Amino acid sequence: MVHLPILRAGRAYRSLSVTRVSHVQTGQPLGSVSQANRGLVAKDLLSAASNKRALEAYDVSELLEICKRAARLFMEADLPLDGDVQSPEDYGRQVSGTTGMPESLCRKNMDKIRLVSEEMEAVLDGLMHGLDLSVLDEGWKVQGERPLRYVCQTEALGAVLPSNSPGVHTLWMPAIPLKVPLVLKPGSEEPWTPFRIAQAFIAAGCPPEAFGVYPTDHTGAGELLLRCGRSLLFGGGPTVAPWEADLRVQIHGPGRSKIIIGADRVSAWEDGLDVMVASIVENGGRSCINASGLWTPGHGREIAGALAECLVQITARPLDDPEAQIAAFTRPEFARRLSGLIDSQLKVPGAEDLTAGLRGTDRVVEKAGCTFLNPTVIWCEDPEHPLANTEFLFPFVSVVEAPQEETLDRIGPSLVVTALTEDGELIDALLGSPDVERLNVGPIPTTHVSWDQPHEGNLFEHLYRQRALQWAKRA
Repeated sequence: MVHLPILRAGRAYRSLSVTRVSHVQTGQPLGSVSQANRGLVAKDLLSAASNKRALEAYDVSELLEICKRAARLFMEADLPLDGDVQSPEDYGRQVSGTTGMPESLCRKNMDKIRLVSEEMEAVLDGLMHGLDLSVLDEGWKVQGERPLRYVCQTEALGAVLPSNSPGVHTLWMPAIPLKVPLVLKPGSEEPWTPFRIAQAFIAAGCPPEAFGVYPTDHTGAGELLLRCGRSLLFGGGPTVAPWEADLRVQIHGPGRSKIIIGADRVSAWEDGLDVMVASIVENGGRSCINASGLWTPGHGREIAGALAECLVQITARPLDDPEAQIAAFTRPEFARRLSGLIDSQLKVPGAEDLTAGLRGTDRVVEKAGCTFLNPTVIWCEDPEHPLANTEFLFPFVSVVEAPQEETLDRIGPSLVVTALTEDGELIDALLGSPDVERLNVGPIPTTHVSWDQPHEGNLFEHLYRQRALQWAKRA
């Protein structure tokens, strides 16, 4: 059984406290993971300033080359794993085994991580709004006749990470070329990806001081958030709620991403059916950018029925099946509890599960020793129904019919909105809405991310602030 150590400034440390991560199918341990207590996290953060100096010794151009080398190593190399090695194939099987994500989707997420690391210069260009990247080396830049000074607001970026999908780790990776060391708390079911990314970067020439990886409990996570000048926090509503008012913590909570069909396109809704299905199903429905709501001014039940016909074709398969599209739940009781919650809310008048009568099986299904939730389409006749604006950790969508002029007031905060419309007035309203984080206009799935634009929040603006600077001209 392999062991994942704590990484303290990039150096492996084996703790006396160890937990095990087990395969969702067999229940057999796949690995042991050293655990850090809050005292160790606090102690190591005392070295954050010196760790940052080690990273600042590199020019941004050197760090971007390291990112490119790390991309290849992450995807192709056998990398260190506490005295052993981990091949890319090992990594895929391990992530799949402890998270329930099909191996085919793990490989797609690996490629997403590779692409972001390889194209990091374009990612920084988007985060920094085209600012000359050399400002990261010099600290200031003259743009036109105006001197610009940017000040880093932290000695380390902390991150409390989820277990839902490996691709989410692309959000903290730009910290390395932004010259900010990382202090990472991996998800309890998915410690593999942060560790492998760190090893790939170190093997590519990144100073090891740039990486701290601390598997820990909620007290250790709290210590990280309290002591890091800037952090990222991933989690559900109850997890992120206590930190929402803390400006040092960038929240990555529920996405509640949506598709909105404009009145001008509703009669041709069939043209967008492939975009709708992709938005709901890609990556197993596990991402915050998966569409969980579809809002339309008409043809609601007809659209919901067509989606149901498509989604019932997607069935549970073994995790090593190359055609698998949905993920298993690591805790079968959690899957049953989610399904029970949906059924209890369906007792409220105004909503109907259109997939229930088509699939011929229960929503909860056992396959190859794993527990899955079948894709589910809810037709919400009542836009106030409790299922009209929610999301779950599997392919789930509520189709809601409401007048176009009411839609923006009803949908609430949405990480991604895909607008199937050419109506300029609706597009302007969406562009101006503070509730829409990312907007796709036209037939672009909510799951399609352009890496040269911020995905959720802006990491550069989270880490740096512009300082006023005036420079007297020499006589």
